Amino acid sequence: MALDWLNYHHLHYFWVTAREGSLTRAAKRLRLSPSTVSSQIKSLEDSLEVELFERRGRRLVLTPTGRMVADYADEIFGLGRELSDAVRHRTGGDRPVRLRVGAVSILHKLVVYRLVAPALALRDVDVHLVCIEDRAEALVAELALHHLDLVLTDTPVGLAREVQAETRVLGSSGLSVFGTPALAERFADGFPGSLDGAPMLFPTAGSTVRAQLEDWIERTGIAPDVVAEFSDSALMKAFGHAGTGLFVLPSLVSADVVDTYGVRCLGALDGLAERYYAHTMERRIQNPAIAAIVRAAEAQLDH
Repeated sequence: MALDWLNYHHLHYFWVTAREGSLTRAAKRLRLSPSTVSSQIKSLEDSLEVELFERRGRRLVLTPTGRMVADYADEIFGLGRELSDAVRHRTGGDRPVRLRVGAVSILHKLVVYRLVAPALALRDVDVHLVCIEDRAEALVAELALHHLDLVLTDTPVGLAREVQAETRVLGSSGLSVFGTPALAERFADGFPGSLDGAPMLFPTAGSTVRAQLEDWIERTGIAPDVVAEFSDSALMKAFGHAGTGLFVLPSLVSADVVDTYGVRCLGALDGLAERYYAHTMERRIQNPAIAAIVRAAEAQLDH
């Protein structure tokens, strides 16, 4: 290969085209002619001695090598944005600091909000937040590619040895049982023994809360009637709000859940807690928004 030095202008034109999926749209975004963008991408292909795109009708589709180059470009330009944000923060610039957060879908949305909100409350930093949900393994993979700055999970996700990431325990919250006023009136007396045979909504198998609930059932002999299982906390809450069954949520957001959704809290389940973990890549420049999240979590969560 004759490549001595990568032309980042050419790489940027390729990256924008890959994201837009069209030379015309990329040219419009770059304020260049399609022929100019095409010739710059051709120069990059010549220097790398590979084909990055193939045409399928009117569409440009990345080749396998093109996908690999696009992943590297995501990382390169993502780090460039991060550097720019960090420098602007240190020099008093007015451009927002970008914070890309991934959260596992089983985490309750109000918990994610509680954990992330301190970053948006910084007085001296304007934060632009991007939040996505997915499986823990998928989010950590995106973290390793620098597509995310922070991943929030309820488990200490195993990290590959080559991934230079840091996992921090933010803290934990007890777990409480909630239900509509009608269900709460039926099952509040004698709680938690009253849950024996009560209709309940559980997280799907594999979640840490589900494992704790099963251990609690075995330990106490109290066996609810599990009428539905959910991998998404918002969906479980929607069914709970409709009166399908009682449901378990972190005590941390108890007041918010009661006020917002018109349900009642029957009580906390002794010995059960949801733990929260923050995963970040090692950085030479610390993101002030992430620092704010860690500080606030350490103050409001149980340890």
